[in-house]
Amino acid sequence: MTLDHRPLRSWIVQGLDLPKVSAWLDANIAGVEPPFAVDLIAGGRSNLTYLVCDANGRRLVLRRPPLGQVLATAHDMAREYRIIAAVGQTLVPVPPALGLCTDTSVNDAPFYVMGFVEGVVLDSVQRAAELARERRVSASEQLIDVLADLHAVDIDEVGLGDLAKRDGYIERQVRRWSKQWENSKTRELPAVDEVARRLASRIPVQREASIVHGDFRFGNCLTDTSAGRIAAVLDWELCTLGDPLADVGYLGVYWSDGDGGAALRANDPTPAGGFLPYAAVLERYANRTGRDLSEIEYYRAFSCWRLAVISEGVYARYLHGAMGDQPLDLASMKAGAESLAERALEAVRGFA
Repeated sequence: MTLDHRPLRSWIVQGLDLPKVSAWLDANIAGVEPPFAVDLIAGGRSNLTYLVCDANGRRLVLRRPPLGQVLATAHDMAREYRIIAAVGQTLVPVPPALGLCTDTSVNDAPFYVMGFVEGVVLDSVQRAAELARERRVSASEQLIDVLADLHAVDIDEVGLGDLAKRDGYIERQVRRWSKQWENSKTRELPAVDEVARRLASRIPVQREASIVHGDFRFGNCLTDTSAGRIAAVLDWELCTLGDPLADVGYLGVYWSDGDGGAALRANDPTPAGGFLPYAAVLERYANRTGRDLSEIEYYRAFSCWRLAVISEGVYARYLHGAMGDQPLDLASMKAGAESLAERALEAVRGFA
């Protein structure tokens, strides 16, 4: 969720029945004062995210599923809200969970509301300039420490023991995303199919289960740039239970070592320089958790492949008008799925 706001002036916002949603907010969110100004937050490419401001200037964030047809298992607002509320009991920083509406007579889809958290989403080299160079190492370290804290959460103690199956995570994920590819692909990409076969042929042994965020990176966190710390972790829609090393490998999809190099992804801030190198990221995580990272390249290849499938799904939804009127470079999105599939194929050829 990228918090780039346009002026709060909208009363006609695609995806929200504003009179009914406003009445629900007034009745269900403590301390708010109507009328409300609402605006779509730019940058979201999955669930739609809105900034809400009440008459006293209090800011909230509202999330709802994409418009139109979506894959059956995706975009469960009640599930995402439950996760945020549960993780909010722990050391992991998340926005406060304030309210969930599953009544589709209020809006055409469920939605939930969370507190607004100040911070910068470091989702590009340009945005990294907002974080002083001398604070980039501490921000990198804090990002890893937050991930280690997430993976240390007692699943049952926070009430998420029945969120998903715990074992066989990678096997289930390869099956799931292979199916998603068949349901959402807009063209044939042989690399996607080949990587799926190679991943399935040598699944590593899962040694433990934890909460898995599923999309953990600087671009899904709010960073307090004055302190070089993570203020909140966002975008929990892919969260499940499973192998914690999947989150660590996923970070490698978005981590480029060195100053001034090309970003591996457009929303990777690390080529700006001053951040920990990926090897140091792995070392810090291993030292914090005691986990064996000897097979981390498998998890990085898996993450590239999975993200290629996700990117294709988002691209397909934009083509079918399911993401509202948010601007998007469709050619770049299409090419992104292709490049991720090729990165995954190169990686699996290196270890298979």
